[in-house]
Amino acid sequence: MLVDVREGEELAKTGRIAGAVHVPRGFLEFQADPESPTHKAKLGGGRRLVLYCAFGNRSVLAAKALNDMGLGPVAHVAGDFPALAKAGAMVEPA
Repeated sequence: MLVDVREGEELAKTGRIAGAVHVPRGFLEFQADPESPTHKAKLGGGRRLVLYCAFGNRSVLAAKALNDMGLGPVAHVAGDFPALAKAGAMVEPA
């Protein structure tokens, strides 16, 4: 499951990868935690989560945080959104 951890304003400017779940970095741990009242079911169920952001700073830290929470394996995309778009991933409006 691709997870876009960018802010909403960023998605509005560039779009997002088709099928990706959007969870801003500041809310990720709450929405990934199955015990949280704001849990997003798409982030659970043993799915492998692959995070991306705009340049890599947030997705690297977010992947580490989720792995530390025991929600792994969690990875991030090297090169992030620009790399995915350049590789031909379908970009859709936010």
